[in-house]
Amino acid sequence: MAFVKGAWRILVAIKDGLVLLFLLLFFGALYTALSYSPKPAQTVQAGALLLDLDGSIVEQPTEISASQLLSGSGNEAREYRLSDIVTALDAAKGDAKVKAVVLNLDGFTGGGQVALARVGKALDAVRAAKKPVLAFATLYTDDSYQLAAHASEVWGDPLGGVAIMGRGGSNLYYKGLIDKLGVNTHVYRVGTYKSFVEPFVRADQSPEAKQANQALANALWEDWQQDVAKARPRAKIASYAADPLAAAQASGGDMAKAALAAGLVDKLGDESAFGARAASLAGEAAANKAGDFATIDLAAYVKARKPANNGQIGVLTVAGDIVDGEAGPGTAAGDTISDLLLTALSERNLKALVVRVDSPGGSVMASEKIRSAILQAKAQGLPVVVSMGNVAASGGYWVSTPADLIFAEPDTITGSIGVFGIIPSFEGTLAKMGITTDGVRTTPLSGQPDVAGGTTPEFDRIMQLGVEDIYRRFVGLVAQSRRKTPQAIDAIAQGRVWDGGTARQLGLVDRFGGLDDAIAEAARRAKVDPATARPYYIEKQPDKWAQWLESLANYDREDARAPRDMLARQAWVQRQWAVQAVADVKALVTGAGVRADCLECRGYGAPRAGGNERGVMATIAALWR
Repeated sequence: MAFVKGAWRILVAIKDGLVLLFLLLFFGALYTALSYSPKPAQTVQAGALLLDLDGSIVEQPTEISASQLLSGSGNEAREYRLSDIVTALDAAKGDAKVKAVVLNLDGFTGGGQVALARVGKALDAVRAAKKPVLAFATLYTDDSYQLAAHASEVWGDPLGGVAIMGRGGSNLYYKGLIDKLGVNTHVYRVGTYKSFVEPFVRADQSPEAKQANQALANALWEDWQQDVAKARPRAKIASYAADPLAAAQASGGDMAKAALAAGLVDKLGDESAFGARAASLAGEAAANKAGDFATIDLAAYVKARKPANNGQIGVLTVAGDIVDGEAGPGTAAGDTISDLLLTALSERNLKALVVRVDSPGGSVMASEKIRSAILQAKAQGLPVVVSMGNVAASGGYWVSTPADLIFAEPDTITGSIGVFGIIPSFEGTLAKMGITTDGVRTTPLSGQPDVAGGTTPEFDRIMQLGVEDIYRRFVGLVAQSRRKTPQAIDAIAQGRVWDGGTARQLGLVDRFGGLDDAIAEAARRAKVDPATARPYYIEKQPDKWAQWLESLANYDREDARAPRDMLARQAWVQRQWAVQAVADVKALVTGAGVRADCLECRGYGAPRAGGNERGVMATIAALWR
């Protein structure tokens, strides 16, 4: 009996301790909430609209869950919504309070060429309204310089420079590692150019993949040069990029002076000197600290000028990887997006639908679920117009097939009409450790796919036939949508990726234009005056609790910008890409079995690996757990 009483006292003590701990945490959180006040944006009557872009520009920012924020596992890189930046710049050009627009690109990690060209166009409109646009960075790279080229004054740090790398780079290939581990990779695919699976079965690119990828890189590089040259004619961008060594030698290794001599930057000066120049245009900051100037906070400015979301033209965003199930913004989850659209169709009096696609693809099942929901809009008589962003390939093109009309940009990456599946089995790995498998079967498919003992020939053949059937369906959908024969589509499909200009020539897209053009066209088809048509964005609302936690994290966190010197910066960028590449492979192995996905499409933009940065080898090792 004494033992029972003692045990009971221990349990009561544990219970009381847990209750006390919970109360302490609760009141601690309550105190934090009540005492928290975000870093106040400096209130000014006039000043410079500051675009301090310490992150990437995306179509739809990724939602970070409350649990990720509390555990510290969320992605620390910030993401800025493209439409928010364009909204702010469009308002600034006619706002008397905005004396200038200032771009701080020191922490900018990039964005797709379509998004950057759209921001550049908005910056051009600000300049056309006779307002100065100033840009500053210690080290400009391709993406940051594409924005800076649209500024009226481009400043560089005397210890920095301009590093133009061009399009292209290397991918990771795992065949050697797979062989050493004894892993057997079962690949089922259709498409001569479907190179997503090549890292598992080859040590290098196939000639077909190299040819297609080189053509895509060349087209995007040519468009990049044209955009920069048009925005900044005095910049000797072609010669500077073609022979950077000559530029470095001519300046004695001083890359800042090399950029100045080539006309890529206008002035050299540190942040204090740049701030003094901005203050001469926008006014002094109230704090009167050296290098400060009167600024208008971007987030507050967007919030005050963002139009109400109550229009009659539905805009459905399909951004990020297409995955099965449910997910927040920034990921195109089949169940979530289809439910959002069906709810909007039942509750709103929509006149037309615009589908904004910025996705490299993913799960076939999720792509089909989204497509089926879009067909429900067509069944209700709504015109459907697709607007392609940076990338709309593979599954991104699958969901575009119901469109009456497809808009894209010359730099849009699209096509990749192909299907594949991949399953690893570990019989070779287990054999190296002396482990074998055995068992009984009642049919050729018993226990399949057996990741420990290997797959049967019958299973492999059935999987290949299934992938071929899905490919035929994919080609058939595109043929019906594009009003061509399946044979004609197959000739330009085969998993090959195309730039928007070539895709238009091939008939995969109809017109060049952005989201605004697509909304106007959808309004015309619905017999609505485009001048009065307003969008209704069909998106999942972000979690308020997560937003509050994120505001706390942003308030307490010091800016962790990317390295500023050239060597460290480029090493950092390549490390980010390597982490994303391995994360993509992990998602491939653990995600949907049959996919319409595009690996090469992910290399144009900014890395979005998600979560905190991990070592590449640690992430690789995690694949084989």
